[in-house]
Amino acid sequence: MGLTLLFILMKITIIFDNTTIDTTLQPSWGFASLIEVDDRKILFDTGDNGDILMSNMKKLGIDPAEIDEVFISHNHYDHVGGLSSFLSQNNDVVLYIPPSVRGIHNVKKRIYVDKPTELHENIYSTGELAHIEQSLILKTQKGLVIIVGCSHPGIGLILETAKQFGEPYALIGGFHGFKKYELLEPLTIVCPTHCTQHIKEIKKRYPEKYIEGGAGKIIEIE
Repeated sequence: MGLTLLFILMKITIIFDNTTIDTTLQPSWGFASLIEVDDRKILFDTGDNGDILMSNMKKLGIDPAEIDEVFISHNHYDHVGGLSSFLSQNNDVVLYIPPSVRGIHNVKKRIYVDKPTELHENIYSTGELAHIEQSLILKTQKGLVIIVGCSHPGIGLILETAKQFGEPYALIGGFHGFKKYELLEPLTIVCPTHCTQHIKEIKKRYPEKYIEGGAGKIIEIE
């Protein structure tokens, strides 16, 4: 049996968020991030505005042509609004979308993900949960890094679904109105962004886990 190698270094760059930590970038309602693992680059969601997405990417030195895959969490404008602008620059990508997302044609390959699925070695999707949203899971030496769009199905369900692939280590993205703070206790890294309504409370309860989000934020996990 061959040895499975886990990711040694992962880099997550927040491209699009309601806030920004880099004054040269433009904030707007929505979320997008670039995940870099090994030699693979995955764009997670695209924010609500294509012009802002492409401008922020350029300022961050991210070349759309170098992105291999696009992962869309769900079909709300603040996550798919920049997709057409991105595809106009690079449609030679694999697009992972929930079955509820329709009408996207200008792309090399579309893959609908309706259940927990291994996309690549150590890269998984929760599949479309609650008929609305999928989350991205990446297995590292420290545990699972879970990237969420808005967590509409509930963080509890997302974490439980992810556990079939390993133990959750980090949770990054939009938490919406999440209040079941005890679910964050086993995690080491928590980075609430975008639509999270109770960021101050999460930071207060878990200052040692909390990482500030915002466009321009780079999170590296070794």
